Order: sequence, then structure tokens, then C-alpha cells
Amino acid sequence: MLKITIHETPDAVVIQPEGRIAGLWAAELSKTWLETAPRLAARKLSFDLRNVTYADVDGKKVLQDIYSLTGAELVTGTPWTQYLAQEITGQLRNRMNKEL
Repeated sequence: MLKITIHETPDAVVIQPEGRIAGLWAAELSKTWLETAPRLAARKLSFDLRNVTYADVDGKKVLQDIYSLTGAELVTGTPWTQYLAQEITGQLRNRMNKEL
């Protein structure tokens, strides 16, 4: 199950997924993003990942695509969501390459 809340202010848009970003729910997040993107304009985008409990390959791909288009801020609150954010931004891949 995935709940998606969008908070909009004059300066920012915060997308707050809660639950599992997997399978059909990854597609739902993508759909929500496509509906929200035209309203973004010059506002800052943030993803509040603190209540995400799981993301499969499709979920991570959706988040990576959005991040690569927008450079969105990723808000984390647990070691797992921090790890997820590093995967999305490519920091984990870069760190692993440096260690090799």
C-alpha cells in the first residue's frame, strides 16, 4: 500500500510517499509526479521519504528519473531511507566505485 500526500507552498512542492513504492504503487507515484510536474514551475521540489518502508526496482527507477530531472531534495529519517536516497542520487554507486 502507498499513500501519497502533496504539500504545496508558494516556494516549494513536497511529495510525501508513505509505505511501499513497488509494483503498481511505483506506477501510481509516476502518475502523481506527471500530474504534479506542470504545477512545479520555479518552485523547489522535495521528496519526504521518511515514511517509505520499501522500494523495489521500479520504485527506485521512478525516484531516480524524477531526481535526475529535478535535483529534488530527498528528506530521510532512517538508515534505510538514507541508503535509498544514496541509491537514487548515485552517491552509493560512486562510493562503491571509489572503494574498489
